[in-house]
Amino acid sequence: MANNKSILHKDGISNVVPFILITSCFALWGFANDITNPMVKAFSKIFRMSATDGALVQVAFYGGYFAMAFPAAMFIRRFSYKAGVMLGLGLYAFGAFLFFPAKMTGEYYTFLLAYFILTCGLSFLETSCNPYILTMGPEESATRRLNLAQSFNPMGSLLGMFVAMNFIQARLNPLDTAGRAKLNAAEFEAVKEQDLSVLIAPYLAIGAVILAMLLVIWFMKMPKNGDKEKSINFVPTLKRIFHIPHYREGVVAQFFYVGVQIMCWTFIIQYGTRVFMNQGMAEIDAEVLSQQYNIIAMVIFCCSRFVCTFILRYLNAGQLLMILAVAGGCLTVGVIALQNIYGLYCLVAVSGCMSLMFPTIYGIALEGLGDDAKFGAAGLIMAILGGSVMPPVQASIIDMKEVFGMPAVNVSFVLPLLCFVVITIYGYRTMTRSKR
Repeated sequence: MANNKSILHKDGISNVVPFILITSCFALWGFANDITNPMVKAFSKIFRMSATDGALVQVAFYGGYFAMAFPAAMFIRRFSYKAGVMLGLGLYAFGAFLFFPAKMTGEYYTFLLAYFILTCGLSFLETSCNPYILTMGPEESATRRLNLAQSFNPMGSLLGMFVAMNFIQARLNPLDTAGRAKLNAAEFEAVKEQDLSVLIAPYLAIGAVILAMLLVIWFMKMPKNGDKEKSINFVPTLKRIFHIPHYREGVVAQFFYVGVQIMCWTFIIQYGTRVFMNQGMAEIDAEVLSQQYNIIAMVIFCCSRFVCTFILRYLNAGQLLMILAVAGGCLTVGVIALQNIYGLYCLVAVSGCMSLMFPTIYGIALEGLGDDAKFGAAGLIMAILGGSVMPPVQASIIDMKEVFGMPAVNVSFVLPLLCFVVITIYGYRTMTRSKR
């Protein structure tokens, strides 16, 4: 009990209730992230597009993170962490509700706009919540506290995957890609209308939940840790923080980490679908079963996060980061080389290696930044752009069908392998710095 007190008490004040409220936001953006990953495949089918065009969902989604990170940091600096959280929730809800008019237009690009606005809200949330959690207790336990809060993110992710599988993918018209290609214009529009009605329902529901959460936080008294400095010295602050090696390298590592996470969770659907269709399964059944494997991957991710948070009490953060990145790289080699169910098993197991990475890179990078952490957090949130840049590149490889005599979906996982190499280097450099 004393140990918990040291983590969530500051200046004699308990931050347990604010910690719970802000931690719930981690689950809310986890839901948004992981209901979205399967939508790449869903939109590709609904609008009869290639995987590359479907991956524009990820471009819009993670582009919103990139576009709003520094505006969010300046807003938080001028006002407060609480204000940043509330504005983030407001934009999140607004973007979710925009799915209804997007469905009425029936145009793919209106959905991309809704995703972009929704993730502008997520950018405000992440830029606010991550450093806010760091301030809710002593600095020496900041990384552990953030890992604890981030442990609830995959719970939201699991719910997002479950909703995507049971309330979207399983309820879409069972026509496969080849069957949809044969539809005439009128038949195609009728199927698309029905499928879009199915797709938007969970987004409208989560919009209502977000509004309720916004009201709770609005009326709750929240701590003002780190809200004293109001001046915005944008360029000097950026120059100052980017001259710090562990921060600068952390932004690069975070870019590649988010890239590998989104690639592994997005294209497990394509990978598993190929494996199961080779076994004679129908396409829609193969997609739903692949999503079940994706949920298993998230369960492993969730459990591993709690285990790794405990291990951090005994191991250097950089050392554990390096070990897990090496393990993730080895499993990714299996994903590339194996063309059967064992390759899919390797891809599922990769999630256990990724669980620690985001909050640990985040905590290492912001260590010692003080009030500059508000802008530092924005740089790390902008690094989420990796989730926008890398999936379309992988999708373009997948669309090639075959590369060097191998299934293109297998070869495409060379990109996640390269990401793990970069993260391994950052973990090693962090470990050696801590020993000096």
